[in-house]
Amino acid sequence: MAARSGHFHISSWQTKITNPKQGVEMRGVRKDQITFTRFIAAIAIVIFHYGTGAFPFYKEPISFIFKSANVGVSYFFTLSGFIMILAYAKSPKIDILEYYKSRFARIAPAYYVALVLFVPFIINKWHEYDYIGLALNITMLQAWVPSKALSVNTPGWSLSTELLFYFLFPFLFNAVYQAKKFWLIAVFGVIFFMISQIIHNMLLNSAFYQGFPSPSHDLIYYFPPMHLNEFLMGNIAGLFYMRYIANRSRANGPWIVLSIIALLILLKIPTGLSLHNGFLVIIFIPIILLISSDNGYFSRLMSLKPLVFLGEISFGIYILQMPIHNISYTIFKRVGASDTNTLFFTYLTILVLLSGLSFKFIETPLRRRINEIRMTPRLTGLEAPPNHN
Repeated sequence: MAARSGHFHISSWQTKITNPKQGVEMRGVRKDQITFTRFIAAIAIVIFHYGTGAFPFYKEPISFIFKSANVGVSYFFTLSGFIMILAYAKSPKIDILEYYKSRFARIAPAYYVALVLFVPFIINKWHEYDYIGLALNITMLQAWVPSKALSVNTPGWSLSTELLFYFLFPFLFNAVYQAKKFWLIAVFGVIFFMISQIIHNMLLNSAFYQGFPSPSHDLIYYFPPMHLNEFLMGNIAGLFYMRYIANRSRANGPWIVLSIIALLILLKIPTGLSLHNGFLVIIFIPIILLISSDNGYFSRLMSLKPLVFLGEISFGIYILQMPIHNISYTIFKRVGASDTNTLFFTYLTILVLLSGLSFKFIETPLRRRINEIRMTPRLTGLEAPPNHN
């Protein structure tokens, strides 16, 4: 095919999908079976933050998984890069303003719901609250100021990082991914990834790093450019999928299991290298590709509507985890509840339920309203250009 010998054009692998609920054509490829993995990552991160003392997560055979589960954020970044390619696989070019609007519509509703839930705590401690951090959170710029990366809603730092990805992606797509040869993109991407890993590990092992908490820790772990390699490698995985795998689905169940075992081994056995800021891309990408191209029992299971729905509300679970935790545990304390397991699983149930309600009644309607906004003026009959045909 032409795409193999010359420049790689994603649109040569066009897939048309219609969403009957919205009545619009989606510009790309949708892989439902990969959606549920976002829920797994989100729940693992919640356990890392609040549930490592609950049964069974503290038990020795599995405790190592949840002690390292914050690497799920790296998975989100990598998967985000992959999904961006698939989402625009049909587009010969991305309309930048429309793209920014759709990205804002995707992340803003849940993000700002989470901030609103902090209002009672802000009012309660208004005289000592970090208002600079709050302002940075409102603008999603907190991760660009190392000392403020974890201010207010701690998980929000990752959205600050996603903004960098969203800002760059349409330019990368239009000027690079649609114009350059795939092998050239892949080579430069891998080189950038390796350089990023070298810098990350050198900084961690230098006198510059002062441990947690410190501005040096925030700079190394949360500064947006430090995570760009994860998103770019996800882009390259998406390009690879569209070029070589999209039309070659097969039952990958055994290989998926083996790749998950490989991930667990990397989490369990120290390598001397940091697992954060992209190292696990080496196993995240195979997992993403294998699940996305699976057409066996694994795909059928992961594509069940309830599991897909849980995947769709995973962003809410992730971004709402801290305010819901603060509110829930404040109530638990007032009623005198104290059992660790009961408190955590009650909180987790509340978090999932409220995330589902937020997705259905807040995020989805607002997203639809925002996406209906026209970024360019509609031409009227008087304004329409003359027809010279």
